[in-house]
Amino acid sequence: MASPRTVYKGEHELFRRSVSAFIDREVAPHYERWEKEGQVSREVWRKAGEAGLLLTDVPEEYGGAGADFLYSAVMIEEMAKRVFAAPGFRLHSDIVAPYILNYGSEEQKRAWLPRMAKGEVITAIAMTEPGTGSDLQAIRTTALRQGNELVVNGQKTFITNGGMADLVIVAAKTDTSAGAKGMTLVLVETDRPGFRRGRNLKKIGQNAQDTAELFFEDVRVPPSNILGEEGRGFACLMNQLPRERLLVAIGAVAVMEAALGWTIEYTRERKAFGKSIAEFQNTRFKLAEVKTEVTVARVFLNHCLELFLAGELDATTAAMGKWWLSELDNKVLDTCLQLFGGYGYMLEYPIARAYADARVHRIYAGTTEIMKELVARSL
Repeated sequence: MASPRTVYKGEHELFRRSVSAFIDREVAPHYERWEKEGQVSREVWRKAGEAGLLLTDVPEEYGGAGADFLYSAVMIEEMAKRVFAAPGFRLHSDIVAPYILNYGSEEQKRAWLPRMAKGEVITAIAMTEPGTGSDLQAIRTTALRQGNELVVNGQKTFITNGGMADLVIVAAKTDTSAGAKGMTLVLVETDRPGFRRGRNLKKIGQNAQDTAELFFEDVRVPPSNILGEEGRGFACLMNQLPRERLLVAIGAVAVMEAALGWTIEYTRERKAFGKSIAEFQNTRFKLAEVKTEVTVARVFLNHCLELFLAGELDATTAAMGKWWLSELDNKVLDTCLQLFGGYGYMLEYPIARAYADARVHRIYAGTTEIMKELVARSL
């Protein structure tokens, strides 16, 4: 039960149908197996590339579709409302690709973006470390010059697509004495000697998404693998975070809308004490609350999308959207699950998987606490 998506036009809804058909055909039949295996198949990445679902807002000259960001939003919504947290298309297309497009050299863009668009190359970005989460200035991974090479050493964790990635953007210190100004983004191909994947991490939810530890032990790369300017890595990360936080907000609203629909249907069908659960005043009031919350959430999300499309989504508004909508989706999903009773705890019902998968929304792309701090600084 979706609220009006006023920002979308006819072409976006046509694309939505194509995305939905792809999910029905290539994702849904395999998802249970992928959850057990802890990662998806490479074949689905290639098929997504063939279907034109990757790098949709990257210019055609680099292999993308040259469309607007709303095509990405459609992809996120359609995956979220079906509770498919994998494949990690959005990390690949909407986080990694913009870094390469915005900061990469012409050679880097032509080397990687077309192959990413085809699903031939899977990508990840490695920021978080075992002792460093939201405090990116404190990272310890280094990429120090030795002769005509950079030598990368360090460890990263919680890396989405980490188990399958062919190319990783690594946040590393090229000057250990310069604080944030010593951070640089470095492209590391995962077939280089010294690169090693750790375990595929076991999580509460999103179990089909490969989330891994990555180790760099004297990994040698040429200086031409620096993404953007040396020492400008922290600034690049800060510039791109509003987009990343908007991605979380889009998924949060989509899953809330889906959960409301599932819950209305279930409570109308489920009987207790001789009548449907939906006939009880408590149920009606809870659903009225959720309907109102989800409608307000959609309106705010539409506002954020309009700002982003106009190039006006600032860090503060993105932070407000990310923390408020991710906190709200956890609240809404908990309310909806409760109305399912014991069945809400069973993974055969999408509400259960949605509840587990959504918990991390309050953590990744910056915790709620960090988002509130960012908003507070703007006051």
